[in-house]
Amino acid sequence: MPEATPPSDAQRERIERARRLFVDLSPRRLFFTAAVPGALSMLSSSLYDLADGIFVGQILGEQAFAAVNFAMPFVIMVFAFGDLVGVGSSVPISIALGRGDHDRANNVFSCSIIMNVAGGGLLGGLLWLLSPWIMGMLGATGELADMAVTFVRMYALWSPVTTTMFAIDNYLRICGKIKSALALNVFMALVGAAVEFSLLYYARLGVFGAALGYCVAIASAVVVGMAPFAAGRMLLRLVRPRFTLELVREVMVAGMSAFLNNVASRLAAVILNVALLSTGGARAVSVYGMLMYAGGFIYPIIYGICDSLQPAVGYNWGARHFERVRAIERWCFGAAAFVGVGFSCVMFLFPEQVTRIFMADASGELLALAIWAFRCFSLTYLVRWFPIATLSLFTATENPKLAVLLSIFFALVAPLVALGVLWPLGLTGLWLNVPLSGLLSAGVALGLIRAFRDELHLR
Repeated sequence: MPEATPPSDAQRERIERARRLFVDLSPRRLFFTAAVPGALSMLSSSLYDLADGIFVGQILGEQAFAAVNFAMPFVIMVFAFGDLVGVGSSVPISIALGRGDHDRANNVFSCSIIMNVAGGGLLGGLLWLLSPWIMGMLGATGELADMAVTFVRMYALWSPVTTTMFAIDNYLRICGKIKSALALNVFMALVGAAVEFSLLYYARLGVFGAALGYCVAIASAVVVGMAPFAAGRMLLRLVRPRFTLELVREVMVAGMSAFLNNVASRLAAVILNVALLSTGGARAVSVYGMLMYAGGFIYPIIYGICDSLQPAVGYNWGARHFERVRAIERWCFGAAAFVGVGFSCVMFLFPEQVTRIFMADASGELLALAIWAFRCFSLTYLVRWFPIATLSLFTATENPKLAVLLSIFFALVAPLVALGVLWPLGLTGLWLNVPLSGLLSAGVALGLIRAFRDELHLR
């Protein structure tokens, strides 16, 4: 990779285009230019996640669906490292660009690619070795445990490549290539759906095929997404990396809230899965899987809106345009609220239809359990959008301590508190766990914003 050099005429034009996008566009036009395609980009990815759940539930059945849901939190924990580096590097990159320090931005970008590949490989190796012990420790036995281990190990094998995908999306948005980020996620979703369906329906490869299809899709998207960076056609350029402990620390601190949010939420999901398995058996785990897949459709839209505006917020924060930061965040919070409340109404009013998306032949006890679970769970989205948008604000404005504090409470402390409070209600208490933890987290998020509004320049 070449040493950093003064920007060429083409590079100066890319720099000016980024400035016009982040600084000159009105907040309303910026929202529709950046956040709407960003939400659609995340939606296309989440649609594939939804299709993955449908394929497994409809083709492989209830037991395989339970196994995949049991194993998925550990896969997401590895993916969380990609988010850590992606979000953690995007913040200093955006702020450096806002200050006009392009050499620093390119160095952080180049170092982060190496960190992602190396860290993904290390975590994947650990997951491969420990997965049988983990599943046994959590109470999975027999066919359920075997399928869960198979699923996890396939993702572990591909992790040096797959973790990088969760950073590329951020880098494309920083470069102003918002439509390219959308196209890349659509490409990944289409490839994944086609490959996975073929492996499940025609090749009959079971959960092995489900995991392999997703990994092939992500790896293909990584190759396509990195190509313009490798060719030097983007605002960010690959240069000879200059690692320092301070750089690594800065990336880790800035991305820690996203990482802890992912890991802590998956730990909470593991604990809930164990409680569900002991309280309601594999059937309850399957129903919880439906709730998670439905949430996996809704949350990415909210995250997509917030994450797509992060580069603009970081750029203007670095340039000290605080009034513009406030204007952008008003659009961010308003849109997140609209999406959350809207989907809450849909899930509450049409629980049977949502259930049949995953299991068309659901009936009797399973159907009744799922309908009640979806109605309870729908309350989640009335409030959960607020801590998500607040986390994005804290991260983009270089307030990692606030972001980490809210992340840990949001993803781990609140669910565990809710679990203890609602335990006497049995399965109903487990379905209400996420709504109550979302309400508690929204209260904490509001308290932090009010307490630190001067530091956040929100007055």
